[in-house]
Amino acid sequence: MHVRKAVITAAARGLRLYPAGDPVEKSSLPLLDQDGVVKPLLQIVAEEALRAGIEELAVICAPGDEPRYRERFAQRARSVREAFGDVEWAETQAQHLEELLARTRFLVQEEARGYGHAVLQARAFAGDEPFLLLLGDHLYLSHERERGCAAQLVQAAERAGRSLCAVQATREHLVPRYGTIRAEREATSGGLWRVRAVIEKPSLSRAELELQTNGLRAGHYLCFFGMHVLLPAIFEPLEEAARGNGEVGLSEALDRLAREQELYAHELAGVRCDVGGNLGYLRTQLALGLAGARRDEVLALLVETLASQAPHGGARA
Repeated sequence: MHVRKAVITAAARGLRLYPAGDPVEKSSLPLLDQDGVVKPLLQIVAEEALRAGIEELAVICAPGDEPRYRERFAQRARSVREAFGDVEWAETQAQHLEELLARTRFLVQEEARGYGHAVLQARAFAGDEPFLLLLGDHLYLSHERERGCAAQLVQAAERAGRSLCAVQATREHLVPRYGTIRAEREATSGGLWRVRAVIEKPSLSRAELELQTNGLRAGHYLCFFGMHVLLPAIFEPLEEAARGNGEVGLSEALDRLAREQELYAHELAGVRCDVGGNLGYLRTQLALGLAGARRDEVLALLVETLASQAPHGGARA
């Protein structure tokens, strides 16, 4: 199995980042990336996919967003050339933006009917091929020097030849924030987990009853990491759910896939960062800075900032 396509869901507005995230796409918000360059979130996610060997990208967007995305990428390429002239770094950045745009198509989600409905818009794009699925409001920081999180997952899926969900052992008090699975280790699966059940953002009481997974540390559950490699079989349950009038959830479709066919999970060496909330945005920027090429400068700034603050409840000297 060879994974050469990726889908990035980016149709939602950043209501939790109001007012900055209200008039613009959440995925257009800027962050200082690990290479020291300030980029929109979507570009950082797309580059994660390209480093994993992805050749074609599809971005699921809201109505009217495609021309804005295209113009912003083209404008950034023009601006960096105008600002820096013939500087090699600037030309490299401009060419990179143009190549990224050339590899990307935009698919419109006409109705806001949930994550699964957004994924369903990529059915024709995926065709009969497996695809990497990424969230447009999550960033992924690998603990491995040579491989990003997407590369870890893609390589594991290609070895297994199966639909594969990235998961991470997560403390129980965080379970209501994530899709959570019950799974079993299988000796013949190359260290993967065989998924038996999937529940989207379960209560802790429900997780204790239905989602206990043997082999984890006490008080931990396997929760989704925010990326998957999926075979086209996922579209059948999504299509069936979309015939109704309500929201279409991806977790529900994955649960059906696990029960009726097969679904596996793989633990990644890394951390996920949800950019969706204001503190999440702050945490993500700190994590990127501390993992990046300017780590020493970021650490120095943090120390300087902490030292300059008066003690809680006190006054400045």
